[in-house]
Amino acid sequence: MILIIAVSAAGVDNSAMSQRSQANRVLFMNTFAFTVCFAVWTMYGVLITFLVDHQVLHLDKGQMGWLIGIPVLTGSILRLPVGMLTDRFGGKPVYIGVMLLAAIGAYLTGFANSFTGFMLGGLAFGLSGASFAVGIAYSSVWFPKERQGTALGIFGVGNIGAALTSIGAPLLLKSLTRDGQNVDAWRLLPQIYAGALLATVILFALLAIPKRVEGAGQKTIGQMLHPLRDIRVWRFGLYYFVLFGAFVALSQWLIPYYLNVYGMTLAGAGFLAACFSLPTGLVRAFGGWISDRIGARTTMYWVLSFCVVLFLLLSAPRMEISSPGEGVMADSPGPVTFVSASEVRVGEKPYSLRPPQALRFRDDQLLVLPKLQTWQEPVVSIGETVKRREVLARGTTQIYFQANRWIFTIFALLVGISMGIGMAAVYKHIPEYFPKDVGVVGGLVGVIGGLGGFFLPVIFGYMLKSSGLWTSCWAFLSMLALISLVWMHLVILRMTRGMKPTGPLDQSQAEAK
Repeated sequence: MILIIAVSAAGVDNSAMSQRSQANRVLFMNTFAFTVCFAVWTMYGVLITFLVDHQVLHLDKGQMGWLIGIPVLTGSILRLPVGMLTDRFGGKPVYIGVMLLAAIGAYLTGFANSFTGFMLGGLAFGLSGASFAVGIAYSSVWFPKERQGTALGIFGVGNIGAALTSIGAPLLLKSLTRDGQNVDAWRLLPQIYAGALLATVILFALLAIPKRVEGAGQKTIGQMLHPLRDIRVWRFGLYYFVLFGAFVALSQWLIPYYLNVYGMTLAGAGFLAACFSLPTGLVRAFGGWISDRIGARTTMYWVLSFCVVLFLLLSAPRMEISSPGEGVMADSPGPVTFVSASEVRVGEKPYSLRPPQALRFRDDQLLVLPKLQTWQEPVVSIGETVKRREVLARGTTQIYFQANRWIFTIFALLVGISMGIGMAAVYKHIPEYFPKDVGVVGGLVGVIGGLGGFFLPVIFGYMLKSSGLWTSCWAFLSMLALISLVWMHLVILRMTRGMKPTGPLDQSQAEAK
């Protein structure tokens, strides 16, 4: 009898170990595939910048923003239907289909010759961005609720695909085109990306294990879409718009940003852009873990607050400003008897002046704070009679702010880390509130976040065109983060005052929220 019980217990242990092993294998494959898909999805940030820089494409900043954002549009809009397909048919077949279609689109992009051609190519391979909805749903079904935050955070590490493109694509283009001597060889880049997708499809088909949510196949479309009536879904979507959408947009926008603001090479700009995107992906696993420990609500408070402050700090543009400053006026009337760059005399009374000195700063200097200098220049001449309170010397104030590239990069890195933690916190909510609808709800939240990745580069482009300031993008993001923080805080105040929130919540859900 004891032997039978021991054998049965061993069988249960082995079954549990086998289940964990399968779950970890699927999570690894999902993360690997998402990394490749994300690298493909953000390809235009480097490729379009390269083509414009080498005058293969002649685009204004608005058109450039459109092309960079087009793949993001496809990958965003299709997240909801792809998430629904994942709930119904399971992650493995849907993931394979998404990657195959994206590979075809990437390959055909290598034959584009016009703005329209690149737009169509971006729409096609942009499907790779919808892989996020597949991976979220496919990963969550393998893990219990208390581990889903960590698991989905690990899956989100696939965001480092953006960093791989930022670093690797410029080096590939430099090698393929022989440092610009054969520019037309750029066409090999999207075809190499297509090959990477096909290789991933083969690995995924061999190693991934089929599984789907029980009972999802019997739901009607109306039943699957029912959770979208919950206002929380749309609020989570706004958070993801600010965090993930801005991450996708900045992963690509920072490359032309560094090129134009700091005069860097494409390879150098790609490397510093990766300093933003790489930590964002890596820290997402930590964001999932910390959301499991302290709750997604507390995590989101910290993340959004940090983002508001950091975005504001990054909003200060590189500048050199001259403005009217403190002048020198006569205390009493009389004739002007002496005038020099450092002094004016009225009668026998001297008035000291600060002579002008040109600001001499170099880009290789590390200047953290703005530098200020004031001086006065005489506006009267010898023999002239002045009245009391008449201006003898006009003041000038000059302000120089370097916006040092390394300090800028450190702030951008901190923003990226905050975003990565926040993305994981957003998706901690979904399997907890909607355990049987992760694909649909995660798909819609991903749609809204992905649309941020599409619209924000376009908005950045038009803001730059109208204001002439590259830093206008940071001011806009600060406003969005502040709106999200205020909305979240109002919801929490309503909960703490005892008002019933939208939809049923138990105590653990309230803490997570």
